[in-house]
Amino acid sequence: MALPTTSFDTGSFDTGSFDTIEVTEVDDDIALVTLNRPDRLNAMTSTMITELHQVVTTVDLDASLRAVIVTGAGRGFSAGLDLQDQGTAPGSAGLGRTVSGFMWQDHLASLHERIHSSRKPWISAVNGPAVGGGFALSLATDIRFASTDATFGAVFLKIGVSNCDMGTSYFLPRLVGASRSAELLLTARIFEADEALRIGLVTDVVEPATVVERALDTARLIRANAPFATWMTKETMWQTLDAPSLRHALDMENRTQIMCTTTGDTAEATAAFREKRPPVWKGL
Repeated sequence: MALPTTSFDTGSFDTGSFDTIEVTEVDDDIALVTLNRPDRLNAMTSTMITELHQVVTTVDLDASLRAVIVTGAGRGFSAGLDLQDQGTAPGSAGLGRTVSGFMWQDHLASLHERIHSSRKPWISAVNGPAVGGGFALSLATDIRFASTDATFGAVFLKIGVSNCDMGTSYFLPRLVGASRSAELLLTARIFEADEALRIGLVTDVVEPATVVERALDTARLIRANAPFATWMTKETMWQTLDAPSLRHALDMENRTQIMCTTTGDTAEATAAFREKRPPVWKGL
């Protein structure tokens, strides 16, 4: 199914200035971010990472935006870092190898941290290979859908460095369990979409032509809910996953619930139910 797209303009940046990604609005208040280096299987460069940082900043400050879908142009999601021409981190020119290397590592890894902690839900529509840094990017999103052409794998070991990189060692065990993660990380093997579905890494597997539409269906369900409560649900869920005890999780939930009741959306939901109409959310 062909998706209608229009130019997505938040007023904060000119989407036409991007060199390695494309940002469009595929539905009201839902953005589609497409990694756009199909000739290199959307391999990541410093420019792409910088542009994705810009997108995270912008979407978090746009109160009207409700969800973000990320996918890849062409036949792949992302082959990870472009080892032929990855570039350098901003501000690292002329610095020593250790310092510039660490700045590059932080430039890359902090992107996944920012997506994970974004105010908006991020959904991956994995349309083909997602390996290395591409795999790590998909893990950082909140929800993942895959096409039947999708493949996954942490493959940093293949170039002689640890497979614990870009948040992979944090996200993967939380998504599929420690024992299964150990096998995937220590073997560095590539696995297919059906296995990703079986182990709970992805929510659904669909035909390649419909993977973005499948992600969009879920984004629309998210959009129907109160904006501030959605933000608080994402933030609280991921934070309580790391809670040291049930009491800590309950304390965070209790405070969040009371805070959400101050927006007026609870009263609006009650009125909408009574009047048999959709609620008009005003929480942001």
